[in-house]
Amino acid sequence: MHFIARLALAVVIGLAAHPAAAADKPSLTIYTYDGFAGEYGPGPGLKAGFEAQCGCTVNFVGTDSSIGALRRVQLEGATTSADIVLGLDTSIAGEARATGLFAPHGLALTGLSLPVKWTDPEFVPFDYGYFAFVYDKTKVANPPKSFEELIAKPTTFKIAIEDPRSDTPGLGLLLWIRAAYGDKAPEIWKGLKPHIVTMARSWDDAYGLFLKGEADMALSYTTSPAYHAITDKTDKYASARFDEGHYAQIEVAGMLKSSKHQDLAKQFLGYLTSVPAQKIIPTTNWMYPVVDLGADLPAEFNALPKPAKLLSLDEKTITANKDKWIADALAAIQ
Repeated sequence: MHFIARLALAVVIGLAAHPAAAADKPSLTIYTYDGFAGEYGPGPGLKAGFEAQCGCTVNFVGTDSSIGALRRVQLEGATTSADIVLGLDTSIAGEARATGLFAPHGLALTGLSLPVKWTDPEFVPFDYGYFAFVYDKTKVANPPKSFEELIAKPTTFKIAIEDPRSDTPGLGLLLWIRAAYGDKAPEIWKGLKPHIVTMARSWDDAYGLFLKGEADMALSYTTSPAYHAITDKTDKYASARFDEGHYAQIEVAGMLKSSKHQDLAKQFLGYLTSVPAQKIIPTTNWMYPVVDLGADLPAEFNALPKPAKLLSLDEKTITANKDKWIADALAAIQ
């Protein structure tokens, strides 16, 4: 018999001999974005950590983006196999809440360390960061200090950004400009048009073009230089500081009303904000943890300057106006 066939038969026999081993363990299914679930993301570490204490199996299901994960559960509705959607953020939390698919988490969530007070009854934060344009200091000697300075740059100065319809950083840029300029936001978008080398579907695509030298700056996070400092052992990357201020992104997770494992889902959400879980976040998702890790936060993160001014928009305003703002921005750059 062929070796592979014999191996397959042995596996089948082994499973048949221990049918209860797999059946006894409940399975927790979590929809998230590919980067989170992937080999170098937080997913593997969080899976191992939670499985060690829950007597369950954690199954991360990656989609192209967190917006894609939300769209998937919207299509599947109450028949979805997902227990949790992880990777939404405060820019789309209102839209997610309006679906009626998410259940209250019922957690006290004491000990959080965030740039805003957290009182959300349905969504649990797990990391945060500030949107910023990242550049290479060896190539850009004088980075812009505002959107207006960016617009005033020669048209040969290019930026890579993400599409607000498909990627949360792209939506974050939209809200950043709206929070800073209000009704003048379309004028800013019109001014940015000559500088946009791409409006990519995902952060990976936009940042990848920047790293290849096809853009002078890419929309990312103030924490991105920490990735390069720790992983690439270089300090040549920095984030441009804008006088208008910077917009914060807080990533969240929520459990679904249709989940057949409500107690287990709630346990995972609680674990997500625990110190052991939060220690995994900085050097895998390259964002700030939502609890104070003290000396366990890598020094490269402590060395990052935080924005002097924090911009924000309330959830109701975002939910009511997001589609119009997207349409206005796209019309301005077409």
